[in-house]
Formats: sequence, structure tokens, C-alpha cells
Amino acid sequence: MSEPARGPVRDVAIVAFGQSEHVPDSAETSEVEMLMPVLHDVLARTGLKARDIDFTCSGSSDYLAGRAFSFTMALDGVGAWPPISESHVEMDGAWALYEAWVKILTGGADTALVYAYGKSSPGDLREVLTRQLDPYYVAPLWPDSVALAALQAQALIDAGHTDARELATIGAHRRGRPDAAPGRQVVGPLRTGDCPPVVDGAGDTARRLADRPAWIRGLDHRIEAHALGVRDLTDSPSTRLAAEHAGAFDAPVDVAELHAPFTSQEVVLRRALRLDAPGSTVRINPSGGALAANPVMAAGLIRLGEAAAAVQRGDADRALAHATSGPCLQQNLVAVLEGER
Repeated sequence: MSEPARGPVRDVAIVAFGQSEHVPDSAETSEVEMLMPVLHDVLARTGLKARDIDFTCSGSSDYLAGRAFSFTMALDGVGAWPPISESHVEMDGAWALYEAWVKILTGGADTALVYAYGKSSPGDLREVLTRQLDPYYVAPLWPDSVALAALQAQALIDAGHTDARELATIGAHRRGRPDAAPGRQVVGPLRTGDCPPVVDGAGDTARRLADRPAWIRGLDHRIEAHALGVRDLTDSPSTRLAAEHAGAFDAPVDVAELHAPFTSQEVVLRRALRLDAPGSTVRINPSGGALAANPVMAAGLIRLGEAAAAVQRGDADRALAHATSGPCLQQNLVAVLEGER
């Protein structure tokens, strides 16, 4: 006999968010130099000092840096002396926020600093991301992230869920250029306007002291099967399940920040999250989303930060944030944020 579900015993909120300028190439800037201004800005806005942070958690990828334990160098930007309580996830910083959320809920910390960063420019990002694939059957074929997204886009078109015109419209609007042409073909049917830019950047969140905190009312993440051949690429059951457990369907949201690096993936997410319902007034990706700037390992955390910022500004009373990792929306995290009413 199962016990009834219980809600969080503590209220947790995002109270400050910052991000660096996203640039095509930051070769002259180290990870530490990229992070320090963001970290200092967020701490200054909360009135907190480094010694006030009970727990620090980061998200990044050694594959991007090309060296093992690269995240330890980034700790210089936080300051690891006197000794701090610190953890790291080898994926998008949204999952670092999840770990910090659990840490606070369980009483292991009262304040947390979460940050993520990604420098995609030093190597070939499309080749690097093939290392996420099944090492026995898929990775030896070297299908890159754009080719896999193109398979997903074609599956959506074949199923009648979208067409090239809708994808072009999504890409143009997310980049703030409604009249822009879709660009040259990259991997059919995807064109340059359907794909994310390669940029370097960093994001950060901290908990405490804000005039209007963005309270985390629900947070959950799920994963699809690793084998692409057993998945329906036109749907995202893991996103839907995470949304259900996070309470996303309990009431309408005003803003939805979706981590959709490709236009076709936004179509999948809108359907999975029921954002296309008749009469819906939800504003999707007012920040531009990952199609405007997609710093790998930070773009998902930035979606949570942008949703929280919308709540803090009073632009939304209830916001949904989504983050993804892996090929074709393999892993998905959904958060529901609310302001004081």
C-alpha cells in the first residue's frame, strides 16, 4: 500500500539570476574569468557574501574543456578557501539546481549557489556531442546532434505535426527577427534558422533575500530510453511525466521557458506540455530561448533563471521552465515557479 504523496517540507525560492554575455568565441577568456563577474553580480544583488553560502553546485562538461576534472579550475571563481561544501554534475546546470533544491529540502543547507558554464568554441561541438550516444550501436556511426535533430524534425513533418514554414516562423521569432529568411540547409529539413548558435557563456542562481522570490512549487526530471530506435521522436513522454509530477498541469502558466535548441524540438515540447491548447495565452520563450543563445551546459539553467526573473519582475505569477540534455530531448527537467500573490 503506497503512502499519499507529500509536498515539500520547506519553501525554496530562486531570488537572483545572472548570466554572462554570450559570444561566438571567448578564446581570450578563461572559464574563471567568464564566471567571476556573474557570481559577483548575483551575490551583490542578494547582499550575500561567499561565507553565507551553505552549498555550491555547478554544471559543466569535461568533454567541452578537453581535460578531466576541469570544473575544479572554475572553483577559483567561487573561492574554495576556507573549505566549502561543493558538488558538480557532468551535465546542464539545471540538474545542479535540482541537486541544490534537494539539499535544501532535506535540511542539508539553507542557502545555495548554483552555476554553469560552457565553452563550445575550442572544439567541434557536433563531434563532441556524439560522445553522449550509445557507445556500441550508435556512437560508432558518428551521427552528430544536428543530424539527429534533423531525423526528429523529419519525423514530425511526416507525422503531420509541423511543416517547414512553421519551423521557420519559430526560428525567426525566437531570434527577434520575424521577417528573417530560414537560411541555407544544414541537414535536411533543418536550415540555419532552425539550429542554435554556437556560443560561450555562463549562468547562475542563488537563494534568499528578494522583494519577490520565485518560489519553486514543483521540480522533476525524467529520462527516455537510451536507444533512439525504441523511441517515438515526435513525442516526449519524459517531459510530460516530469511536468505532471512538478504540478505543471494543475493551473495555467503565464510564461514558459523551453530549452529547445532546434525549432522542431519546440514543437515536440509545446505538445508534450499542452501549451498549444485552444485559448492559451502562455508566452513561450520571451527571452528568445536556446535558439537565441545556446551555451552548452548552461542553457537549461538559464531557462530556469529567465522564468524566475519573469516572476520577480512581476511579468508572470506562474511560470514553467524546462531543461533538456542528450540527443533528441533524451533527458528532461521541468520546474514550476510562482510569485507572491
